[in-house]
Amino acid sequence: MTAKPASVPDVSLEAASRFVAASGFVIDEISDARLTGHVDLGEDHFTPWGVVHGGLYTTIVESAGSVAASQAVAERGQYAVGVHNATDFLRPSSGGRASVEAEALQQGRTQQLWQVVITDDATSKVLARGQLRLQNVPLPDSDQS
Repeated sequence: MTAKPASVPDVSLEAASRFVAASGFVIDEISDARLTGHVDLGEDHFTPWGVVHGGLYTTIVESAGSVAASQAVAERGQYAVGVHNATDFLRPSSGGRASVEAEALQQGRTQQLWQVVITDDATSKVLARGQLRLQNVPLPDSDQS
């Protein structure tokens, strides 16, 4: 008897790990080739110098790309795991709302490449951008713990 693959997990902040939830990243829309979202940047995300920590941007790139890429392969009984994350920090931010847009650059049978851009809503300037390469892997069996 073949076990049925598990469904794609809940990706809301309420279901996220404390680490991911602390980022504050919220998904607004998702499809197989695009994801949009936002984050309210504030003091909880700052370095000791009062600007947003670059690790937050890296986390958002990883989260946005992984969730969207997993959405794209869910019907095949797969999800996507990041294998390389290259995030560029383009300008400092001392807070405010930022938009997140992720787009598939390449979607293959075994790997995907996504670009994620994080833009300050008040100035329309790009704060960070990243590329995430992901490997498509089978979902764990629902019978396994």
